[in-house]
Amino acid sequence: MEESLVSSSFTLQVDNSNIPHLSEAAKWAKFLSIVGFIICGLMVLGGLLVSTIFSTFKNQFDSELGSMGSLGSAIFMVWFIIIALIYFFPTFYLYNFASKMQTAIRTNDQETLNNSFKNLKSCFKFFGVTLIIVLCLYAVTIIFSIVAGLGLS
Repeated sequence: MEESLVSSSFTLQVDNSNIPHLSEAAKWAKFLSIVGFIICGLMVLGGLLVSTIFSTFKNQFDSELGSMGSLGSAIFMVWFIIIALIYFFPTFYLYNFASKMQTAIRTNDQETLNNSFKNLKSCFKFFGVTLIIVLCLYAVTIIFSIVAGLGLS
């Protein structure tokens, strides 16, 4: 109830002094997102390359590794593709933010400006959730290491 009162009475708009800052932020965001897309592509190519290299050298180590050689190459390939896929989404949100911000400034469209900020929010939200997941994994790893260390001594 209280939130609806605040949102209906709270109207912010961008004034002319902030437009150059938003325009420059959009340019940098577009640059970073394009580099991010390139990195995603390189990660996928890297995963395929590592998988190919492992498959090529698998025959030399077949006697020692058995079927683990082909499994290792598949794991590397899948790992690189998963990381690229995870990195793709915030990069996509950042690109949408930049594109819509540039369009909103050029056309003076409030709706496009709002959509631009929604994409920026989604980008930060994705990074925040990912950070929470990584911190939880670190905590579980540390606890597991401490318990394993105490068990060995």
